[in-house]
Amino acid sequence: MIGRLNHVAIAVRDLGKAVAVYRDVLGAEVSAAVPQPDHGVTTVFVTLPNTKIELLEPLGEGSPIAKFLERNPDGGMHHICYEVDDIRAARDRLKASGARVLGDGEPKIGAHGKAVLFLHPKDFSGTLVELEQG
Repeated sequence: MIGRLNHVAIAVRDLGKAVAVYRDVLGAEVSAAVPQPDHGVTTVFVTLPNTKIELLEPLGEGSPIAKFLERNPDGGMHHICYEVDDIRAARDRLKASGARVLGDGEPKIGAHGKAVLFLHPKDFSGTLVELEQG
């Protein structure tokens, strides 16, 4: 059911500092910062030969990333994203097997302009999983 690893997301307190590390120290290609008000974050994507790293900075006090950073002051891995061929079919199959879909269960448009869903970390070895329509 799951396909290619789309990205690994890392929550950061200071997007500018994180971008400098990936771009200037590691020599990676880094996108421009894009505010995602519907998700309460600003995102930057680091392009790697086989996947991407998504850097997430809170956009406002109500951001889920702000809450994550309260619990994890140094930042860290927030979620992992896999592509799926049919997000609704994947959701239905996962729910039938007992997995919990976060929110109202309906896909939302993510940072790449494609439908996404998040799955409860307690059902996936403590890791928040994002599914993205491939």
